[in-house]
Amino acid sequence: MSGKSEIIVDTRYGKLNGTTENGLYVFKGIPYASPTTGEKRWLPPQPPVPWSGIRDATDYGTIAPQPESRLGMISEFEVPEPQSEDCLFLNIWTPGLDNSRRPVMFWIHGGAFSMGSGSQPMYRGGELAKAGNIVLVTINYRLGVLGFLNLNEVTGGKIPATGNEGLLDQIQALKWVKENIAAFGGDSENITVFGESAGGMSIGCLLAMPAAKGLFKKAIIESTVGDMAVSLESAVKTARVFLDIIGISPDNVKGLRSLKVEKLLQAQQELAVKTGGMAPVIPVVDGKVLPDFPLKVLRKGFAREIPVIVGNNLDEQKLFWAVLPDFPKVDESGLKKRVAKLAPANFVDTIIETYRAARAKRGESTEPVEILSAILTDITFRFKAIAIAEAQCKNGQAAYNYLFTWKSPAMGGKLGACHALEIGFLFGNRDDMFCGSGPEADELSAKMRDAWVAFARTGNPSSKLLGVWPAYCEKRETMILDRTCHVEVAPYEEERKIWKIIGEDNIRGSLP
Repeated sequence: MSGKSEIIVDTRYGKLNGTTENGLYVFKGIPYASPTTGEKRWLPPQPPVPWSGIRDATDYGTIAPQPESRLGMISEFEVPEPQSEDCLFLNIWTPGLDNSRRPVMFWIHGGAFSMGSGSQPMYRGGELAKAGNIVLVTINYRLGVLGFLNLNEVTGGKIPATGNEGLLDQIQALKWVKENIAAFGGDSENITVFGESAGGMSIGCLLAMPAAKGLFKKAIIESTVGDMAVSLESAVKTARVFLDIIGISPDNVKGLRSLKVEKLLQAQQELAVKTGGMAPVIPVVDGKVLPDFPLKVLRKGFAREIPVIVGNNLDEQKLFWAVLPDFPKVDESGLKKRVAKLAPANFVDTIIETYRAARAKRGESTEPVEILSAILTDITFRFKAIAIAEAQCKNGQAAYNYLFTWKSPAMGGKLGACHALEIGFLFGNRDDMFCGSGPEADELSAKMRDAWVAFARTGNPSSKLLGVWPAYCEKRETMILDRTCHVEVAPYEEERKIWKIIGEDNIRGSLP
């Protein structure tokens, strides 16, 4: 295949006209649900309305309404895309429209539940599908206050939004894929969900949601954050603050549903300032759609049949500092003040000295800012990944852990192995400014794709290019992804142990 040519596929909802690109069949902007606009705003998604004739699927659909990304300064892949409240579309890259029953990899994008799309340039091109002979699916889902604002309680049920409508969009997309992917050469009984940051958090929630049961067989969780959800009590408080900002009574359902999107986004930005976080709204433990905090549900064995890969990047925190006017300047006094907000006062000095000694032993910087970055990365990202692996292992399921340590060349190397850096390597769309280039980068990219695809195919990420990847369970064996990929037993163990002594209930970590 070369160039572009029309190609027709018949789905349960109608015929689609796609194209061929880069040796793949490509279908873009496929509606997997009916528009959630007007009176359907804040309601669960419904299946798409069937169409007659042939629907064009050669252009990406509009993406969820969202504020402008602040990451354009470090990545050429951050480009604006047309937005609309009518945004529930997915995209498919496949090597063949046949009966080969290829593994399906279903990508859920990140972006603090308020930014991003399934059609961002970093995910385009289908390199992962081509290299691994799999079917790749990427999706949009409702973001921000349109997808994750709980309104049920404050409106007395007049708007029955649980705050999990964005997750329900993901489930509806999975249902569409399960129903239709055979027509695109995929195996509906071998679907792997994978995602990063808010996408990883989403997968943690999907693993704990009864409505998602049976829709996928494997899960890859990259850089999940915190508890992956908030309590109903917290979500209700957030909803009240939001209604105060927009100045509309909770009884005024018509007014809420007729608010212009621009007004909602403006209020969402103000909400982020008032709540002091990058993600003003995230999934909600409402007791029904999401019965409990995902980690609690996983520890009880709810997803014991699902093998997982879960991991994070070594310097996650540094990406969030990159959007500030300047990297934080932290001295020893400032370090102690920051750590005192995260842990009991009697542990502050012990924590800092544990990190300093462990880093010195490894030949790493012991500057206060580097110690703070490591602490924030650990309690916000790494320990949650480890906890998920431990939960699956305890319930008899293989869980594979990784630590991505390749350093970004951006900003003179200040970013380190920061949040989101691994995505370009995985999808084969590396931004040289952010990810780096050269033979070693090419090799790492190929090894990661090989392992992710092997896992999607068999449930085990051991592969020809990467080699044997043992499960985390018994020895805390972790795959280090860098210029030289290798397995380490219990890496960064001193840091993990000190927080284990403190106890997770005493850690006051939050979203970055």
